[in-house]
Amino acid sequence: MDEIYLDNAATTKPLPEVVNKIKKVLEDNYANPSSLHKLGINAEKLVKEARLQISNKLKTTREEIIFTGSGTLANNIGIKGAAYRLKKFGNNIITTEIEHKSVLQIFKHLEKRGFEVDYIPVNKKGIINLDILKEKLSNNTILISTMAVNNEVGSIQPIKRISEIVNKYKNLYFHVDGVQALGKINLNIKELGIDLYTVSGHKIHGPKGIGALYINNDIFIDKILHGSGQEKGFYPGTENTPGIAGFGEAVKHLPNNKSISKLKNLKNLLKQKIQTEIPDVIINTPPGDKSAPHILNVSFAKIKGEVLVHSLESENIYISTGSACTSRKNKTSHIIKALGLPDNYREGTVRFSLSQFNTEKEIEFTIKTLKKHVERLRKIMGGNR
Repeated sequence: MDEIYLDNAATTKPLPEVVNKIKKVLEDNYANPSSLHKLGINAEKLVKEARLQISNKLKTTREEIIFTGSGTLANNIGIKGAAYRLKKFGNNIITTEIEHKSVLQIFKHLEKRGFEVDYIPVNKKGIINLDILKEKLSNNTILISTMAVNNEVGSIQPIKRISEIVNKYKNLYFHVDGVQALGKINLNIKELGIDLYTVSGHKIHGPKGIGALYINNDIFIDKILHGSGQEKGFYPGTENTPGIAGFGEAVKHLPNNKSISKLKNLKNLLKQKIQTEIPDVIINTPPGDKSAPHILNVSFAKIKGEVLVHSLESENIYISTGSACTSRKNKTSHIIKALGLPDNYREGTVRFSLSQFNTEKEIEFTIKTLKKHVERLRKIMGGNR
């Protein structure tokens, strides 16, 4: 078959509509959006249009959307800005053991600067332990950050229940990393009492190098960057107009309910076939509605995940061992370690991540090819003992 791309949690292929939008902006709307002349005003209109598209999707006001250079930058701006702003009320901040590196590294940074950090454990399916969260929360807690959807195993965190717990405390902000959630699950961030929410363009068939941060109008955070004052001073510098416009265009084409149902069916087919046709596997992704529709994480005994990735690559099937941000380091990810997998399965963990453009035919071919390569690699590994 032609290329079968099953690494959509790492990044997605931009939609033709997005590519065309970016190309048009680069050619026709190249002026600085801060310029006072007509060309600048036209560029500014594109930024406002994209801001409105994203705020409508998130059910917020457009004034609450700040564009950044990536999801990572949005996490930095939101988390650090909140922690520094609220430090006078306390120094305890909380996150989970399975956050993206762009959150965990911020917390490590803040820990070195005097903040007391609690890392809440998860169960074997990557769901936060709410009892331990309740134990750790106190009047000294000023910030909690958790992802809506885990990027490696696809687990959906109980955001509503976390919010109910967190909202009992004063001077405590709730940040949610929604990068893997946008277009996959519905969260009403206003109703849930979320103060800060991160999204990114390249996870939804938009461009790389563009993200956004929702900042609730009712809260205040410190500015950690300094410059000319664009984006209310939270992300100062000349706006990436083509990226912003492309992000807005991608939001316009987010999957509808029918497409999401198709995603779920494809994931369930992949899961079922793996379980029935390949022995000695562990499905790490939670079942049903406890996981996002696009991610399936599987551990195969007696093989190495990175070897399986390259074996499938030889047949134009593209998967990953986990987060693209850490996969090149050839180490078991902190997320997989947190799940407590048996040693003989841990190294054989891979992630399949789908998009609405994958087909049943691709899944069938992937299963056939996967089965062949798992059997071959297990024979090789057995022969090396």
